[in-house]
Amino acid sequence: MTAPVLELKGLSKSFGGLHAVQGVSLQVLPGDRKAIIGPNGAGKTTLFNVVTGVLRATSGEVRLFGEDITGWAPHRRTAAGMARTFQITSLFPGLTVLDNVLLAIGGVRKMKFVMWRFLSSYRDLYEKARGLLEKAGYWDRRDLEVRNLSHGEQRQIEIILGLASDPKILLLDEPAAGLASGESREMAEFLKRLDPSLAILLIEHDMDVVFDIAEHISVLHFGELVEEGPAEKIRRSDRVQQIYLGTG
Repeated sequence: MTAPVLELKGLSKSFGGLHAVQGVSLQVLPGDRKAIIGPNGAGKTTLFNVVTGVLRATSGEVRLFGEDITGWAPHRRTAAGMARTFQITSLFPGLTVLDNVLLAIGGVRKMKFVMWRFLSSYRDLYEKARGLLEKAGYWDRRDLEVRNLSHGEQRQIEIILGLASDPKILLLDEPAAGLASGESREMAEFLKRLDPSLAILLIEHDMDVVFDIAEHISVLHFGELVEEGPAEKIRRSDRVQQIYLGTG
């Protein structure tokens, strides 16, 4: 049996009397494409923050490759194979696509930069950046300043930065947030081109993206997982339509 890349065991997070995440248990295997959906305020981003170490769990466990990492700082989780993107873009708009990727790679390696050297002169960083950009289809735009890319393209570059640490699992926090419908379709196609061995766990409001990408969906409501299963089961679920899509 294949061991989980990520496993959550009864994970909970409370803020005083507010139970934002309640007893969430979940497994993600290598190559899985899983999504967590739910209405605003369901606790999705709080759950991601606990999984990635931004917030400390109130109770329960986070396991990465079977090891309990519940008390680990975010940078230790990154070094162990976990990467995460955020809803808000955090790129350097005045730098080129290539320089953004080079900085991301340098940020996860133990090395010293010399102020007067071009980033591209660090040969191993440059080759790593080239590989990431070529696989993503952005090498021809490496010298463009990020601010000259569309919002959808910037979101894709941010995911490329998430791959700089060679993660085994990528957590995507609403990758299609703020995108037009055409850009959302491009995002879905971009995600489908990622390494099939990479496990992906995403939270997303764009249901077209969710059903296009995810093979398995978990539904979070008031901090609890209330339903989960294959995408088609969730698509047909009356309960999901009632609590998420607002139908009676």
